Amino acid sequence: MKSILFFLTALLILTSCAPEKISADLLVKNATIYTVNQNFDTANAFVIHDGKIAEVGKKPELELKYAIAETYDAKGATIVPGLIDAHAHLYNLGVTRQQVDLVGTTSFEEVLERVKDFQNEKNLTVIKGRGWDQNDWEVKEFPTNVALDSLFPDIPVVLTRIDGHAMIANSKALELAGITNITMVKGGEVVLDSENKLTGILIDTPMGMVYRALPAPTQTFSVAALKEAEKICLELGLTTVNDAGLSRDVIELIDSLQQAEALKIKVYAMVSNSEKNLDYFLKKGVIKTDRLTVRSVKVYADGALGSRGAAMRKEYSDKPGHFGAMITPAEDLELLANRLARAGYQMNTHAIGDSANISVLRAYKKALENYPDARWKVEHAQVVSMTDFDIFSKNIIPSIQPTHATSDMYWAEDRVGEKRIKGAYAYKRLLDIAGIVVLGTDFPVERVNPMHTFYAAVARKDLKNYPEGGFRMEDALSREETLKGMTTWAAYSNFEEAEKGSIEKGKAADFTVLDRDIMTVPVDSIPNTKVLATFINGKKVYARKDKE
Repeated sequence: MKSILFFLTALLILTSCAPEKISADLLVKNATIYTVNQNFDTANAFVIHDGKIAEVGKKPELELKYAIAETYDAKGATIVPGLIDAHAHLYNLGVTRQQVDLVGTTSFEEVLERVKDFQNEKNLTVIKGRGWDQNDWEVKEFPTNVALDSLFPDIPVVLTRIDGHAMIANSKALELAGITNITMVKGGEVVLDSENKLTGILIDTPMGMVYRALPAPTQTFSVAALKEAEKICLELGLTTVNDAGLSRDVIELIDSLQQAEALKIKVYAMVSNSEKNLDYFLKKGVIKTDRLTVRSVKVYADGALGSRGAAMRKEYSDKPGHFGAMITPAEDLELLANRLARAGYQMNTHAIGDSANISVLRAYKKALENYPDARWKVEHAQVVSMTDFDIFSKNIIPSIQPTHATSDMYWAEDRVGEKRIKGAYAYKRLLDIAGIVVLGTDFPVERVNPMHTFYAAVARKDLKNYPEGGFRMEDALSREETLKGMTTWAAYSNFEEAEKGSIEKGKAADFTVLDRDIMTVPVDSIPNTKVLATFINGKKVYARKDKE
C-alpha cells in the first residue's frame, strides 16, 4: 500500500511539474525543408501559429512541446519558402487570358488564323491579342497590317508583341488613336514602309496612344483578370508577386480584394510612372498591409532587344545605323531619381540596352549618395558594358529574369555582336559584384512557372534541352544562389526580409510544397517539378486535387 501511495504521489508531482503545452495551429511534418536561413539549414518539421512560423525543428520534439490543432503530413515532399516572383505582371497576365493568345505562332498567317477563330467565337467590338514574336517565324521581319485591314476593316484590332514593347494595329485602331504617317513621338517609333505609309507597327511610346484610345476595362473585367492570374500563380507555388507597373485604380482594386479575402496572393506593387500616379502615391507615402506593399515606382529607360527598341551605345550588329531609343532620357532619369529618393520611394527601372543601363546606373549612383539603404533595382540589367558592372551593389540591385536568356539566346548575339554578348545575361557576374541578384519571370512575356526560372538560372537551357552544354555557362547560378534569388534575396529587395523569404521563427508561414528535391535531383528533371501545395500565412491556398 505504501509503495502504491508513493507511486501515485510521485506521478502527481511529475504531472504537476510537466510544462503546459503551447497552443499551435498547424504542424508541418515529414518533409525535406530548405529553410533558406543564414546557414541554409534543413529541417523536417515546423509549427505555425497565427499565420507565422512558431518554431522549426524535428517532429518528435515539436509534438511534445506544442498542443497542435492540425497536422500537414508532407509525406517526404520538399518544402521551400514561399516563392517570390521579383518581376512580373500579375494583372496583365489576367488581362491576356481574356485576349487572343498568340504565343508560339510560327508565322503571321497563323497569327491571323488565331485572331479570326477568336473573333468567330467572341464577336467583340474590339480585338486585342498578345504573344507574337517575329523571331520565331521563318520570315523574321515585322509584318504589315494590310491583311489585318482586309479581315477587320471596321473594328480596331491591336496585337501586342510578346515583350509588350511593339504592336501591330490595324488602320481602324490607328485612326482612333490619331496616328498618321507624320506622327512623331519621343521614346519610340511609328514604323513606315518604303513609300512612307503606315505599316501598323508601333514600338514603345506610341503604343500608349492606341491603348488610351480604346475603351477602358470595366471593374468586373479587372476583378476576373486578377482572380484568374492569382489562380495560375498559386497553382505554380508563388506566394508573392512583384507587379512591375500598376495604375492607382488597379492597386486599390487589389487592396480591396485582399481586404475582403477575395485575393490571397501577396503583391509588391510598383507604381506606373505617370505624373498622376506619382502625385498621389509620393504624398501618401509607403503603403503596407499584410498582403500589399506600395513603396516603389516602375520606370522604363528603353524598350526591348527583340523589337530592337533597347537603347544601345553602338549600332545594332544586325541593323546598321539603328541604336534603339531611350523612353526616358538620361536627364529625366536623374530628375526622377532625385524626386523618388527624397520621397523615400524605391526606383525600379527597366533597362535592356547598354546605353540604357549606364544611364540608369549613373542616375542611381548620383541620387543615392546620401541614401545607403534605398535598395533600388535595375530591372532586367540585360546588356551591360563590361566597364559598368562595378556600379551594382546591395543598394543598386540587379533584378533579372533567367528565362529571358534562354528565350533570347537564339538571336541575341546577332543583335549585339560577339563583344557585347559577354556583358549580356551575365547573371553570375552581376551576383559576384552586387552580392545579390533577385529573380523573376516577367510573365506573361515568359511562362509563369518558377521552376522554369530555376532551371534556366542553373542549367542555362531552354525546355527543349538546348543548348546541350548550356548557354554561356560561366554566368550560370548555383542551386543555392537561385533559391535565394527567388526567396530571401527577393524579400530583401522588397524591404520584407524580416517577414518573409525564409522559414524561420516569427516570419509569415508562406511556403511551397514540391514533389521533388530541386536541390539534388538531376538538373534536367527540374522543369518537371510539380507543386503539391501552396500556403500563405499558414493557410493552404492551393493543393493538387490528387494530393489534398
